[in-house]
Amino acid sequence: MPGFHKRWLNRMVTLFADCADILVDDLEAKSQNCGTGESVDMEERFSSVTLDIIGRAVFNYDFGSVTKESPVIKAVYRVLREAEHRSSSFIPYWNLPYANQWMGGQVEFTNDMALLDGILEGLINRAVSTRREATVEELEERDNEDDPSLLRFLIDMRGEDLSSRALRDDLMTMLIAGHETTAAMLTWTLFEFAQGDPGMLADVSAEVRSVMGSKSRPEYDDIEAMVKLRYALIEALRLYPEPPVLIRRARTEDNLPAGGTDLKGGVKILRGTDIFVSTWNLHRSPELWENPETFDPTRWERRFQNFGVEGWGGYQPEKISGLYPNEYASDFAFLPFGGGKRKCIGDQFAMMEATVTMAMVLNNFDFELIGTPEDVGMQTGATIHTMNGLNMKVQKRAPASENDPPPTSTGWWEKQHLDRGLNALGKPYSSEEEAAWDTQDRSVRNGVLKP
Repeated sequence: MPGFHKRWLNRMVTLFADCADILVDDLEAKSQNCGTGESVDMEERFSSVTLDIIGRAVFNYDFGSVTKESPVIKAVYRVLREAEHRSSSFIPYWNLPYANQWMGGQVEFTNDMALLDGILEGLINRAVSTRREATVEELEERDNEDDPSLLRFLIDMRGEDLSSRALRDDLMTMLIAGHETTAAMLTWTLFEFAQGDPGMLADVSAEVRSVMGSKSRPEYDDIEAMVKLRYALIEALRLYPEPPVLIRRARTEDNLPAGGTDLKGGVKILRGTDIFVSTWNLHRSPELWENPETFDPTRWERRFQNFGVEGWGGYQPEKISGLYPNEYASDFAFLPFGGGKRKCIGDQFAMMEATVTMAMVLNNFDFELIGTPEDVGMQTGATIHTMNGLNMKVQKRAPASENDPPPTSTGWWEKQHLDRGLNALGKPYSSEEEAAWDTQDRSVRNGVLKP
């Protein structure tokens, strides 16, 4: 199993990089026109590349949406908007007699679903026609270099019900939601980089270029080494959660902790109760986060505790496992991919995909926001998008060579910890003596004191 896992990770990273290479080439061509005043909508570009990644990784199909306009993207967005309308409507207008024939929005929705269903059916039928049934253990040992997709794995799995509606629905969810949420994470990360302290972006970029060196694409070990970049991506998911609301139904009666409600005995939940969890409010709560409205990726290296919130264990970075601080490290104050049995199964996939894409973009280009942050705007629904796109001026960077000196940090990242009386890693000093020696050492390095 460990050998299979490592092979799968490397294949996925290679696949992500293949798609990101096409994006890099496309941005390089567009950057030549940015000097004449043209801009690039990076939200649209990220949506295109993540759709191509989902197509390749899940279906072994190339949508080619980075290099040509894709009707699939437009259909996906219209389907999502309709789903948002339905979830907030008091009247099930879509169930009206012949609504899909005479209501304009429902006619369009029916056509879009037919398009997506047709694509999905064709991909499934293509995979079924070359099915080679095997056990899970045999599939893990199989070397599917030509088709490492999830669909290939599921189709070949012995005992899998290929006619199952659940299988088709899961694949449709991956197609529609699997690319849009990651695109939003990339979009808002670049947005915050563009409007934030230049030292922050300089430090993250220095990390990316130091880890990658003269390589044009990262490997899986490089993804693990890019801690600052991964924390910046996950910080964007804290401020702009995708989705901003989670809906759950209680299957049994339960009693939730009081938390910050001051309710004696906690919160009683009856069986069948629908619960709306606002991740937007949760992730921006001043009771759970230091400076919650500030984009600060360094926060993930520091502990945070509020004993005023009854029953909350606080955020503990030492509990991080995997590529991002999950719900357990924050005691469920941070739910970027949900939690429990209904948690998104693609969390590690999304983090790898986003890290590879952003690393290759930052390694090749500098970006400048066109207009003001207010011009970008925001609209919320099933996910959080810009109102007017993320229009950027793109400038190609000179490629790195083996003779180039390694990029150096500006010190911005460490300064966020030091300003809070912590050491450069965000940890408390073990003694006053250690703090004094560290302060003196930094003063010497900064030229304040003579050695």
